[in-house]
Amino acid sequence: MLKISIRLLSKNHRSMTKKILALALIIIGLAVIFYGLYSSFAIFTGKTTAPEIFKTPPAQKSAISQDVQGQLQNMISEQLKGMLPAGSVATLLNLMSWSVFAGILVFGGAQITGLGVKLLN
Repeated sequence: MLKISIRLLSKNHRSMTKKILALALIIIGLAVIFYGLYSSFAIFTGKTTAPEIFKTPPAQKSAISQDVQGQLQNMISEQLKGMLPAGSVATLLNLMSWSVFAGILVFGGAQITGLGVKLLN
């Protein structure tokens, strides 16, 4: 009789531990997903800036070249600066890299939550 009750108690204990672990995994997975979504919302609405992975190098001032090729390169670079604002390419790359990272966070959170759901079943 005592052995049967110990087995039942141990079985219930394992079941309860499994449910607690499953709920913890679900909560952690959802927290990771919501963190990624909230951070992305804050970045794309302008409340915070995206992490700077790509940086624009500072403008280098060089000696004025008198040759035609050097003058032509300077003219072309000045025209490109007029078309694209300084730092826009780096900002675009930073936003794209954050989007990829946020996608990885959402995917990872979904996998963690999926493990929790499987443990509940």
